[in-house]
Amino acid sequence: MDASDAAAVEVEGLQKNYGKFQALKGVSFSVRPGEVYGLIGPNGAGKTTTLRILATLLQISGGAVRVFGIDVGKKPEEVRKVISYLPEEAGAYKNLTGRQYLEFIARFFAHGDAEHAMVARGLEIVRLDDRIDDKVEEYSKGMMRRLLVGRALMTAPRLAILDELTSGLDVINAQQIRRIVKDEAKAGTTFLVSSHNMLEVELLCDRLSLIHDGVIVETGTPAELKAKHHANNIEEVFMAVAA
Repeated sequence: MDASDAAAVEVEGLQKNYGKFQALKGVSFSVRPGEVYGLIGPNGAGKTTTLRILATLLQISGGAVRVFGIDVGKKPEEVRKVISYLPEEAGAYKNLTGRQYLEFIARFFAHGDAEHAMVARGLEIVRLDDRIDDKVEEYSKGMMRRLLVGRALMTAPRLAILDELTSGLDVINAQQIRRIVKDEAKAGTTFLVSSHNMLEVELLCDRLSLIHDGVIVETGTPAELKAKHHANNIEEVFMAVAA
C-alpha cells in the first residue's frame, strides 16, 4: 500500500510487555485521515502506553503499528516527521513569555519566513491575546494547556496525538481546547486523543475505542455505541461492556 493511500493510523494486535506484566494484550483499531478518534477508558487501561508507542517513545512487544503507512517499529524517524505528541503532564519554560516559548520551539522546525509563519500559526491557535507576552509562570492551567496545544499544532502535523487533552481543566477552558481541536480537524489534521473522561470524548470524537485492562472492548461512533447498548451516554456503554 502506498503511504499516500494509507489510513492515518493502523494498529493490529498490538502488545506491550513490561517484564511479566502485559499492559497491552492485542489492541487493534484504525483511524481515518481527518478524523478525531478517541481512545478512552479508566486510568491504567493502556491508553497512554498505546499513545507512547504511536509517538515512537516505546518499543512494541508484538503486533504492528503504522502511521500513514509508515511502520512505527521499523521507521520511527519517518513517523516523527508527520506527528506531534502532547503528553498529559507536558510543561513549558516558565521564565519565557508565551510568545517567546512558541518562537523557541519553532526554531527546531523551521527557519526564516517559515519560522515566522509557524509562530503566527501558533499564536492564532492559542488565542491568548493580551496575555501572550506575559511569562508562562503567570498562566493559569487552562492558559498553559492552550499554549501547549498551540505548540503541538503549529508544526502542522498530519497526526496529532494528545494524551488526556483537558485533564484538570474547568468547563470553559475545556470547551476552548475542544474547539481548537475541532477547528484543526476541519482544516485536515487527524487527531488521536485519549481520556478517562468519557462524557467529554463523546462531544469531541467522530469515532472511539473503549479500552479496558489492555484490551479494546468496543469501537464505533458515539451514536452507534449508545444505540447498540441502549445507553444514554458513553459512560453507560463502558459500564455495560467492561462489567
